Amino acid sequence: MKNNYLTEKKPLTALLLFALPIIIGNLFQQTYTMADSAIVGRFVGESALAAVGASYALTNIFICIAIGGGTGASVIVSRYFGARSYVEMKNAVFTASLTFLAVSILLGGFGLLSGRRILMMLNTPADVLDVAAEYLNIYFCGLPFLFMYNVFSSMFNALGKSKIPLFFLIFSSLFNIGLDFLLVKHLGLGVAGVAWATWIAQGISAILSLLVLCLELKKLGARNTKYYDFAELRSMAKIALPSILQQSTVSIGMMLVQSVVNGFGTEALAGFSAAMRVESICIVPMAGIGNALSSYTAQNIGARKQERVVEGYHMSQWMVVACGAVICVVLELFHKGIILFFLGTEGTAAAVSTGQDYLYFMGWFFCLIGFKMTVDGLLRGAGDMKMFTLANLANLFIRVMIAVWMAPRFGLEMVWYAVPVGWFVNWAVSFSEYRTGRWRKIYNQEPPSQQPAS
Repeated sequence: MKNNYLTEKKPLTALLLFALPIIIGNLFQQTYTMADSAIVGRFVGESALAAVGASYALTNIFICIAIGGGTGASVIVSRYFGARSYVEMKNAVFTASLTFLAVSILLGGFGLLSGRRILMMLNTPADVLDVAAEYLNIYFCGLPFLFMYNVFSSMFNALGKSKIPLFFLIFSSLFNIGLDFLLVKHLGLGVAGVAWATWIAQGISAILSLLVLCLELKKLGARNTKYYDFAELRSMAKIALPSILQQSTVSIGMMLVQSVVNGFGTEALAGFSAAMRVESICIVPMAGIGNALSSYTAQNIGARKQERVVEGYHMSQWMVVACGAVICVVLELFHKGIILFFLGTEGTAAAVSTGQDYLYFMGWFFCLIGFKMTVDGLLRGAGDMKMFTLANLANLFIRVMIAVWMAPRFGLEMVWYAVPVGWFVNWAVSFSEYRTGRWRKIYNQEPPSQQPAS
C-alpha cells in the first residue's frame, strides 16, 4: 500500500484502511486490560477486582497523557509527511520521542511518591487500599515503557503505517494474558502479578517498536536531521497539550466520579469497575475513527486538499452510526452475561446489579461519544484547538458536577446519567466550531517557520 493513500484514495476507503488496524489493535489492548480484571476477579476475588478498579481511573490518566501527547505530536508529523518534508518530519519524530521519554520518567517518579496518597483522597475503601497501592507502585515503575510504546504507535500512524502498531498490540496482548495466567493463577502473585504482566509485555513491545520505527525512518532517506529541535517542540506543544487535555478529560472525570462510587462501598466499586472495563472496549472503535480522522485531516491539509477533509468527516459519521448500532445491540442483549464474566457466579448481588444497570443504560449512547470524537479529531488534525479544549473541559465539568452533587442525594445511578449529558455538550460545542469553518484557516495563519514546505 502506498504511504500517501490518506490523500489519494476515496475518503471512506482511506479512513477504513487507516482506522481498522487502529481499532483492532486497541481492542486487543483493551482485551488484556479486561482479562486483567476477569482473572483477578475469578481467581483472587471480588476485593481484588475492586483494588484493580480503584487503580484503573488513575492509571488511565497516565495512559491518556501518552496517547494524547502522541496523537498531538503525530499531527505535526502527518503534515510534514503529507507535504513530503522528510527532514522536518524526522526532526519532529525525534523531538517528540525524547520529550515524552523525559515526561514519562518524571510522571513515574511522581506516581511512586504520591500514588497511595491519591488513592486515599479518592476515598478508596480501606480493605483494598494496600493492594491497590502495591499495584500502582509496580505500574509506575514501568511507565516509561508504556509511554514510549504509545508514542511510537502514534508515529507509525502519522506515517500511514497503522498496521505495524496492530502487530505489536496483538503480540503484547496475547503475551500479557499468558503472563496473567502464569503469575496470578499458577504462581499466586495476585494483583501484583497482573501489574508485572503488563510491565513486561509493554516493555518488550516498546523496545521492538523503537527498532522498527528507526528502520522505517531510515527508508525515507532524509539526512541532516536534528535529534532535538525546540522550534518543533513549540509547534507540537500547541497541539499536543490540548490533545492531552482532551484525552485525559474522560479519565480525570472517571477518577473524580470514582471517588463518589468509592463512597458506596467495595461491592458497588467492583461492579462499577467491571462495567468501566466494558465501556473502555465500547469506546475503542469511536476513538479509532476519531484518531484516524485526525491523521487524515492533517495529511490532507498538508497536501492542500481541504475539501477531502469535509468528505472524510461525513463518511466518519456513517462509520460511527454502524459501530454504535452494533454496540447497542450487544449490550442490551448480553449485559447480564458480560458482568458475570468478570464477577463469576460468586459475585455479590450489589456488585452484579451495579455493573448490569450501568451497561444496560449506557448501551444507547455510544454514538454520542463517536460523534464527539470524530469532530474533535477533525479540529485536532486542523490545529483548531481553542474551542476543542473548551468543549472537553465542559464535558469534564458537567460529568463531575452531576455525579458529585446528585449521586449522594438520589443514588448511584446519577453517576451514569451524567455521562451522555457530558458527551452531548462536548459534541455540540465542537460541532458548532466546525460549522464556523475557522479550522480551514488555522494552518494558513501559522508562521512560515511552522509550516511544512510545499
